[in-house]
Amino acid sequence: MIPDELHYTSQHEWVKARGGAVRVGITFYAQDQLGDIVYVQLPEEGTAVTAGEPLGEVESTKSVSDIYAPVSGTITARNDKLGDEPELINADPYGAGWLVEIEPAEPLNTDDLLDAQAYAELTGVE
Repeated sequence: MIPDELHYTSQHEWVKARGGAVRVGITFYAQDQLGDIVYVQLPEEGTAVTAGEPLGEVESTKSVSDIYAPVSGTITARNDKLGDEPELINADPYGAGWLVEIEPAEPLNTDDLLDAQAYAELTGVE
């Protein structure tokens, strides 16, 4: 349920290195807690983001939750499919439901993130 090849934040974002950029999404656990996602607000390409600060939000039938930047840098891509199909986050949070790609201001330091085991301990999910 928690992919070993990804890294995670304590705010329930996942991070995957893709060349020099990082792809970001919310975890299965997060989408499960939120319920049916009905709207996603993402920053435009070229937007500067700061690690630990909100970069957008997801709205579900239960609540609205911020999405936090796992790294500081610049948005280089966003998943525009989510505008018409926000439910992709529920259906495939680690694949088609990705949110944004960020070009980090500094090389990705995974020491600042959780590995799969640490994230499992945080959430109580295997």
